[in-house]
Amino acid sequence: MIRIAGLGLAGLMLAACSGQAETGGTAQAIGAVGVTGTATTPGVPAATVAFLPAGGDQLSPKDPIVVKASGGTLQAVAVTNPQTGNGVKGELSPDKTTWTSKDNLRYGATYQVVATAVNQAGAATEQRGEVHTIKPSGVATPALFQPASGDFGVGLIIGLKFDRDIADKATVEKSFKVTSSPAQDGGWYWVNKREVHYRPKDYWKAGSTVKLETTTFGMPIGGGQYGGQDVSASYKVHDSWIAKADGKTHQIKAFHNGQLVKTAPTSMGKTADTPPRGPTPTFNGTHVVLGKEAHKIMDSCTYGVCEGDPGYYSAPENWNVRISADGEYLHENLKTVGVQGSDNVSNGCLNMNTENAKWFFDNFNAGDVVEVTNSGGPQLAINNGHGDWAISWSAWQAGSALRG
Repeated sequence: MIRIAGLGLAGLMLAACSGQAETGGTAQAIGAVGVTGTATTPGVPAATVAFLPAGGDQLSPKDPIVVKASGGTLQAVAVTNPQTGNGVKGELSPDKTTWTSKDNLRYGATYQVVATAVNQAGAATEQRGEVHTIKPSGVATPALFQPASGDFGVGLIIGLKFDRDIADKATVEKSFKVTSSPAQDGGWYWVNKREVHYRPKDYWKAGSTVKLETTTFGMPIGGGQYGGQDVSASYKVHDSWIAKADGKTHQIKAFHNGQLVKTAPTSMGKTADTPPRGPTPTFNGTHVVLGKEAHKIMDSCTYGVCEGDPGYYSAPENWNVRISADGEYLHENLKTVGVQGSDNVSNGCLNMNTENAKWFFDNFNAGDVVEVTNSGGPQLAINNGHGDWAISWSAWQAGSALRG
C-alpha cells in the first residue's frame, strides 16, 4: 500500500523495487512514500518522481532501483541503508531524468530513497520512499574449487562448492558458464549435493585460457532458497606435462607436450600383506598435481596411524610433489633406492632417488598429470584430490543434473 503525506503530487508512483543483494536474495518494495516539499509556479506543472519498476513483487535482486523524473530533471538522489549506514551508488542518465543504482543490495534490509527533481521553472519536488528487501529461507553461496586465477597444467579441474545443499541442481547448473579458448567440449559432474566439477572430455589443450562464471545470484534454487553472490575466475593452461607411472615395470615416464623427456625407476605402494601394516598400494587412475613442498615430514598419523601404533612412521622427505588428498607424493626416498625399478615397497607414494625426485619437483606443477597404472590399488576417487579424470567420459556426462 502507498501512503502519501504532505502536499499532493501528480503522477506519484512507488512500486516494488529490487537490486543485486550484498548477501544475495530477492527484494520487494513496500512501505511509505511522501512528498516533503513541492514548489509551484503558475502555469508550470510540478516535476514528478517515480520509483521503478512498477508493480509486482518477488522481483529478481538483479533488477536495480530506478528513479525517474517527469516534467523536469533529477537534482539529487540518495539511497541509504540505515541499518548499516551505507549509501548505494548509482548513475544518472545524460539527460538527468533517470537514476539507476549500481551497487549490490542486502537481504532483509530497508533502503531509504530521497530524490529531488526540478521542473522547467526551477521549482523543486522532493520524493521519499522505502524499499524493503525480503529474506529467503536460505541463501546458497558458491566458492571456487580452484583459486580465482592462476597457471595450471592440462589436468586442471574447475568447479564450485556451495555452503548449502542444492535442491534444484538442474536450474543451478544452467546458470553456470564456462568458456575456453580454443573452444573445447566439457561438462559438469555433481560430486554431491553441494559440490560440482567441470572438465573437458580430454585434457585441456596446452596454452588454453578457461573462464568460469556463475549467474545464480537472485535465482530461486529450490526449497525456498536463492543463489548468493556470483563468482568468476580465469585460468591459464601451460605446457602439457604428463607422467605415466607403471606398477609392473616400476618406471615413470615423463612427457612434455607429447614428447618423452624423462624415464625414472620408482617404487610404488606395496601390495603384499607385510607387517606391521597390511597392503598400502598406490591408487590407480589419473592423478593431478595438487602442490609441492621441497621438504616435508611424512607422518603416518595424518591418516590415523599414530605414535605407538604398529606401522607408525615420521620421516623427513625431500622434493615432494603431491598427487592425492590422502598423502600420495612423488618424492625422494633413499631407503628404497635399492628396489626402485624392481619392487613396490612404499606406503603409497612413488619413491625415487635424489636426482630423479628433484627433476620431477622442478618440472611438475599444479594441474600437471600423473597417470598410474598396474599399481594393484583401487581407483582414485573424485574426492581424493582431483580424481575426476579417473571417471570415464560417459559416467562423467551422466553426473550432470541436466542429463536423463
